[in-house]
Amino acid sequence: MIRIYLGLGSNLRPTDNLRRCVAELRQRFNFKQFSSVYMSAAIGFQGEDFLNAVVAVETDRCIEEVTQELELIHKLCGRERGTNAFMSRTLDIDLLLYGNDIIETYGVPRSDILEYSFVLCPLAEIAPEMRHPATGQSFAKHWEEFDKAAHPLKKLHINLFGVTNL
Repeated sequence: MIRIYLGLGSNLRPTDNLRRCVAELRQRFNFKQFSSVYMSAAIGFQGEDFLNAVVAVETDRCIEEVTQELELIHKLCGRERGTNAFMSRTLDIDLLLYGNDIIETYGVPRSDILEYSFVLCPLAEIAPEMRHPATGQSFAKHWEEFDKAAHPLKKLHINLFGVTNL
């Protein structure tokens, strides 16, 4: 089994869409951890605030199968792919880490980890001692050094997962 980390986000009916996403993920993967839910402003466009979280799951599937499952969940939640990366969305599931592998053809580890607070903060919350496969530095250390004022987050008390943290 390999542990993968997924970044989840939505700004269109975000609570409903993230709950549906989590339910779909639970049917396909073995849940291990999930972060708190964070609210952040849209970046790169005018839109409603996003809700974001990170989950850790385990699977024996190869990366190709994982990405196919994630795309199916996107479709089930009404995600419409557009040409603009900066737009409102019902759901965004990003494959952040696939074990400790560096898989350039899949953009793993995802560059968003070190670029956006709404990815790094929840990842550092659930995997503080884990080391970034490319930098070798812990996610806690990356978060400690991150410019938090550049894109502030608000931690929310929303339970998307139906249970307390595993």
